[in-house]
Amino acid sequence: MNIKNKNISIKQPLLVGLLLLCLSVLHSCYSFTGSSLTDEKTVQINEFPNNAAYVNPALSQQFSTDIQNRFLQRTTLKGTKENPDIMIEGEITDYSISPTTISSNTQTTNTGGVIQESQNKLTITVKVHYENKLHPDVSFDRTYSDEAVFNSNLSQSDIEASQVKIVTDRIINKIFNDIVANW
Repeated sequence: MNIKNKNISIKQPLLVGLLLLCLSVLHSCYSFTGSSLTDEKTVQINEFPNNAAYVNPALSQQFSTDIQNRFLQRTTLKGTKENPDIMIEGEITDYSISPTTISSNTQTTNTGGVIQESQNKLTITVKVHYENKLHPDVSFDRTYSDEAVFNSNLSQSDIEASQVKIVTDRIINKIFNDIVANW
């Protein structure tokens, strides 16, 4: 039966209703949050000291604040200093800038000549100790590292303002996913 009312067919609302029913069944079968934190209510995240040979003076404070904010803003965990369900601590073990390419050939449009441009790589490594007092079997000690490649003409302040943030955000994402995500 195909009854039309103002150019809308009965089949269209039926199809939409069927689609909504399927989505609700799928939602009841699978939790989209994926969190492995079920009973945990409190977290303590200690400062991550910078023990790298080359010290960026702001890195320890920035990293510690950013990882605390990630857990407190994206989970239901409450920060505490007394008897936490979860403890996260560690240290920054490497902060280095090294050349990656001596040059990359780029053709200029005016003269057809080649411009030599070099790139550097920023690498940050962080050791993490994660302790879950309610579920000790998921506790771990791991090392996380990430890097960003950038043009060598960036100043030290530009590197610290942009590249450090990119690398630390990636490391914090890895730590967060290993602790919170249930993949």
